[in-house]
Amino acid sequence: MDEVDDVELLVERVAALDLGKAVLEACVRVPHPQRPGRRMQELRGYGTTTAQLLAMVAWLRHWQVQRVVMESTSTYWKGVYYLLEAEGFDCWLVNAREVKNVPGRAKTDRADAVWLAKVAERGMCRPSLVQPPEIRRLRDLTRYRRALVQDRTREQQRVEKLLEDAQIKISSVLSELHGVSGRSMMHALIAGERDPRTLAGLAKSGARKKTDQLEEALRGFFTDHHATILKMMLDNSDRIGDQIAALDALIEDAISPFSREATRLADIVGVNTVAAAELIAETGVDMTRFPSAAHLVSWAKFCPQTHQSAGKSMSKGRGKGNPWLAGTLGRIAFANSRADTFLGTRYRRLARRRGKQSCAGIQESELVDSSTASIATTAKLGTHRRLPPALRPGRHILRPRARILRIPDQQAPPRPRPRHPTPDTYRSAHRHPRRQGRHHRHRRLTQTHSSKTT
Repeated sequence: MDEVDDVELLVERVAALDLGKAVLEACVRVPHPQRPGRRMQELRGYGTTTAQLLAMVAWLRHWQVQRVVMESTSTYWKGVYYLLEAEGFDCWLVNAREVKNVPGRAKTDRADAVWLAKVAERGMCRPSLVQPPEIRRLRDLTRYRRALVQDRTREQQRVEKLLEDAQIKISSVLSELHGVSGRSMMHALIAGERDPRTLAGLAKSGARKKTDQLEEALRGFFTDHHATILKMMLDNSDRIGDQIAALDALIEDAISPFSREATRLADIVGVNTVAAAELIAETGVDMTRFPSAAHLVSWAKFCPQTHQSAGKSMSKGRGKGNPWLAGTLGRIAFANSRADTFLGTRYRRLARRRGKQSCAGIQESELVDSSTASIATTAKLGTHRRLPPALRPGRHILRPRARILRIPDQQAPPRPRPRHPTPDTYRSAHRHPRRQGRHHRHRRLTQTHSSKTT
């Protein structure tokens, strides 16, 4: 161990890791045994395999490390973090943007590890939110489900483009191309049926009223080439649908420990079982880690950033938050677009001014409501009466606007009448020359020159 000339402040025994895909650099800083106030540090390199990480664990335990700090580098931190967490270490995951090295110094992996250890031992960084294992497992399921839903949507869009290529205009007549009527027609096309009248006769329920339009839309040049590709696309879409159904069953089992919280969230207008599971997977159920609902909104990056300099506050916009959480709240906002609720009213008011895509305001309200529902469940509130009216989930009420209350039998003070200008008080022709327009100054100079000439 080498002696360093640094002063001990907060954490006595700290370790910092600079992570890579195959290797990592570890720096341990501990107090000097003979010289109080001095520090000692040691640097070692390890691989990221399980055997190498266990060897690093033994080294950290030898020096009785109290805290292990690492940057959130891609997904390389997950295996290291989870292993150290299982071994009983106090692990901190920090944002790399907040622990940047001083500009102008050499940039190496070992220097970054030393710098991170110095920052951590002085308490100059804060940990990021890492959910517990059960929430992480639920989050893996919900995120993969959404990815599969997006894949199925892309496959269905390819089907529509293929039919347009064959001059089949079913999507112009039917509102749902992949409904019962549309699917039966596409399967008949794959089987070799080309007669528009026969294909239009496969319409079901309400689509039978559009038989003439369907017969005209099915008149194209669909060939066996299109049939081969269409069959592959439909099979792929069905396969993804089966996987989504299997994931729904797994998500239902994973969310069973949080059934009360999910029920509370489902009371909010626009939140179904899938959205409730996604909200729990992204924010967790322990709302005590956020001092208030405003802190939760700030953590999710649904409010403007604070940027003040020289006594002036400048607009910096929103930061880059969790896109998975933003997608869930966006779908809830769209579900409330026509609802007669506070969220629906706020969505329509913001959409008129900012556009339908700018729904950060209603997403912020949804996040406040979801946090309130989770807090109510944690506190074991049996009814919604203990919550303020504006934050009661599922209540179809509007927030009243602020009104000026007056004392009864009290007359309002008379408004002063505006004073009309008089020739003595209003003399625009005798203003200061510097405060006049250039055309007016030019006219005055011309009049002065002509008077001198005469």
